[in-house]
Amino acid sequence: MTTTRSPSPLIIENVSKQFELPGRVIDALSEVSFEIRPGQVTGLIGADAAGKTTLMRLISGLLTLDKGRITVLGKDVAKAPLAIQSSIGYMPQQFGLYQDLTVMENLRLYADLQGLPEAQRPDRFQQLLDMSGLSSFGNRLAGKLSGGMKQKLGLACTLVKSPELLLLDEPTVGVDPVSRRELWQIVYQAVEENGMSVLLSTAYLDEAERCHDIKLLHEGRLLAQGAPEHFTQPLKNRTFLLSADKTTHKRQLKKQLAAQPFVQDALIMGESVRILTRDTVGTPAELLQKLPGIEPADRQSLQVEAVESRFEDAFVDLLSQQTEFAPVLEKETVQHFAQASAVSDDLPAIEVDKLVCRFGDFVAVDHLSFQVQRGEIFGLLGANGAGKTTTFRMLCGLLPATDGHLQVAGHNLRHARAQARAKLGYMSQKFSLYGVMSVAQNLDFYSKIYGLKGTKRRERVDWAIETFELQELLKQPSRDLPLGFKQRLAMACALMHEPDILFLDEPTSGVDPMGRRDFWNKINALAEKGVTIMVTTHFMEEAEYCDRMAIMSNGRIMALGTPADIKQEAGRSDMEEAFIHIIEADKSAEAGE
Repeated sequence: MTTTRSPSPLIIENVSKQFELPGRVIDALSEVSFEIRPGQVTGLIGADAAGKTTLMRLISGLLTLDKGRITVLGKDVAKAPLAIQSSIGYMPQQFGLYQDLTVMENLRLYADLQGLPEAQRPDRFQQLLDMSGLSSFGNRLAGKLSGGMKQKLGLACTLVKSPELLLLDEPTVGVDPVSRRELWQIVYQAVEENGMSVLLSTAYLDEAERCHDIKLLHEGRLLAQGAPEHFTQPLKNRTFLLSADKTTHKRQLKKQLAAQPFVQDALIMGESVRILTRDTVGTPAELLQKLPGIEPADRQSLQVEAVESRFEDAFVDLLSQQTEFAPVLEKETVQHFAQASAVSDDLPAIEVDKLVCRFGDFVAVDHLSFQVQRGEIFGLLGANGAGKTTTFRMLCGLLPATDGHLQVAGHNLRHARAQARAKLGYMSQKFSLYGVMSVAQNLDFYSKIYGLKGTKRRERVDWAIETFELQELLKQPSRDLPLGFKQRLAMACALMHEPDILFLDEPTSGVDPMGRRDFWNKINALAEKGVTIMVTTHFMEEAEYCDRMAIMSNGRIMALGTPADIKQEAGRSDMEEAFIHIIEADKSAEAGE
């Protein structure tokens, strides 16, 4: 039953907000004005530091305005912040679940905080548990839930007392594709059944296409707004898919295409490369004629197909016009980075055989076996809780294996853990540097931890600052950095000692598309230097960059091979659909046992 809602649940008028940081003042928002329509999902989209989270906090009355006016459900936020907070739902990026309380205890706590009458609780709780798929987990501690389940519980807690306006700040960050799909089903069910209005920010631009309306922020200003098709229509005849024969590696083709002056953006997609041109090109045949930088013989082997434009294309196009963004060429990203040494031409860089990890009676990793070759990009994919991070920690020597054989960089981790770790770089899933220390202090600290001294240490620190563009942030505490810059700093520290093998545990989780492109340019370039890279990601398009991958579920490998092999085996043309098919097939098989 649809409830009558106010005509304009949210009106933003000339809103500005500044923050003072050491040595500088940041204009987080400047003269932002828009309103959202009732009963719709409105996407708040923008690159890191665009002002999305600041605006969410202003709307919810958690920050005070410098200038302008925000009206929520007919009330001025500046005059009635407590009234606003009691009538809206707000799920921040780090939602406050109580890890030592069960699922039901968390729901009861939030029902107390939101003032839900006792008589309404049993029916409402059951509805939320059914909606979130948590009905059989009511007595499980929140701290024991997977990442996706925690996000669904957080959303359920936010919806305990169905609000008229729901604010969701990147609710799907770090969540696997299956759980992302389920979270969106919860959101749309709430909109359709209760007429709720939703303002949602996201780093996944395919999710922006699910929104009724989009507000695009850039550097604190409203850059554009409209329905998703409003953004994509101007890009007709500018998006193409190019495939080469098997003699040309997809990373090489991408590198060649990205160097073309008329190419705005180039992304690996399967065994092909998807490009966005700077201007309208016309037909695929006309595009081929515009490739002077590619040898005629290579041109003849290319297959070109016109494809539909996406919101991500429009995002890149609009931001490129504002910032003159151009992906850094691979050869520039890793200059002064030593060629990785080969242990032996016959030995893999990573060898895993029947690897097991148990925590009490719980088997987190169940007899994994695979090999990774030198200079290979190997993806380890899976749903939240599949065992990926546990596997990473064992491979890095941070967690002992219960059973099985582990060999990394020619060293057996049971007998030569210290020698192996000296050749490894590890970037953890969560930001693990020292938040109270400045960017410069973190770089200096990690250069010493890795045993660098004198001129070599100064050279590597300078390399990290230049390569990851940290010059203007050196005095800033790392905890205050936008997420994308935190990830840059973490990767810079992981590469400080020029490791032969690099472990990246969800390195681009929550990072905007521009930042993700820059990360993958660097990853591709490192692989060309012979660095072996093992990566986990929930972005299925990023998985296409991998030479090979393994998809895990419940601690076991369910699929192993190239992206093309895995899609073919799953009978799907899209990697996300293939991933979901494999995971859901395992769930069905487990339920049938």
